[in-house]
Amino acid sequence: MATNLSCIFPALHLFGVLVLLLCPSCLCDCDMFPSIAHGSYEDVSPIFSFTTVVQYKCDEGYVLVGEEKITCRNSHWSSLVPQCKAMCLKPEIKDGTVSLDKNQYVESETVTVHCDSGYSVVGSPSISCSENRTWYPEVPKCEWVGTEDCEIVLKGQKLIQCISSPQDSKAFLELHKLSLEIEKLE
Repeated sequence: MATNLSCIFPALHLFGVLVLLLCPSCLCDCDMFPSIAHGSYEDVSPIFSFTTVVQYKCDEGYVLVGEEKITCRNSHWSSLVPQCKAMCLKPEIKDGTVSLDKNQYVESETVTVHCDSGYSVVGSPSISCSENRTWYPEVPKCEWVGTEDCEIVLKGQKLIQCISSPQDSKAFLELHKLSLEIEKLE
């Protein structure tokens, strides 16, 4: 009888009854591990288990979005396959800032560029972190568009730097303000 069983169930003959009982094919049919772009996976399943566990990690410059480990039980994965998303460095904007201040941004994350007072955005103010780890469209620049009033203030700032005491600076500012008011009346 043993020879008849070994012909019908080769797994029973080669690995013994224990293997067939621990993982019947109807429970352990997650042989195809879902792969991910810009990353890799490793089978970290426990020995003698009815489950398959896969652990994911991303290549350098990418961040894992989703569960690090997914489990297959009863022919179904516990969650969606994670993704490796590109990381973009904070855009450098002279005389401006971005709407969301972080050191790194995830692929498809969008920020808006705001320029300092007296400056205007040259280019698209809205930029997104792209799959190739760069900003799209190109990071805009902040260009000086100051008015005459701004230039007067800048000249006033240079004069204030020459005044040594805070009281003298205050008096100078009052006089400067008064002179500007007189100019407007004329």
